[in-house]
Amino acid sequence: MPKITVVKNILDANDRIAEENRKIFDKEKIYVLNLMSSPGAGKTSIVERTIAVLQGKYKIGVIEGDIQGSADAERIAKLGVPVVQINTGGACHIDGNMIREALPGLDLTQTDLLIAENVGNLVCPAEFKIGENVKVMVLSTPEGSDKPAKYPLMFQQSEAMIINKIDLLPYVDFDMAKAKKDALTLNRNLKIFEVSCKTSAGLKDWFNWLSERIESFRSK
Repeated sequence: MPKITVVKNILDANDRIAEENRKIFDKEKIYVLNLMSSPGAGKTSIVERTIAVLQGKYKIGVIEGDIQGSADAERIAKLGVPVVQINTGGACHIDGNMIREALPGLDLTQTDLLIAENVGNLVCPAEFKIGENVKVMVLSTPEGSDKPAKYPLMFQQSEAMIINKIDLLPYVDFDMAKAKKDALTLNRNLKIFEVSCKTSAGLKDWFNWLSERIESFRSK
């Protein structure tokens, strides 16, 4: 069987499971955020800061995806929110089936917002749906401004891009105008947030945008 057919079959099967997940989430009115980035871009810091601000307003659960280890899940658990660790054992993404197997570890009746922190990778996570409402990717300034041009699918599939670590702009070679232009060329509707988890710059706009999305979903 040609390789392209095998890949298509895998993606089709995953899409069916992701749709089943979506039905579960819709029934419980759970807004699901699929957070993606390369390793070290600051996803966990974004999750921590988001929880700190929104947990008084929403019941939040987290699914942590890593190839191995549980360091990020342990960080999140310290914030007092339910968290489930997925170790992919080498796979470069989490998929619909992994999410479905993780759900028994959460009380879905006590969850308004579910954050899935995907495996650090700029390729595979964009291809695999998990039943999310929104895909958001994090790009950090030390990575360089060439990433939208090199990894277009991630930017095409995301509804928002968080440019993190802007406090490092004086010290790294990052062309903000180029990064934004290239990303918007790929996805003209992409919402862009320039933030620093260290200084809190720009985070309020991110929190407000996410809250608006959650409220709109819950009012349907």
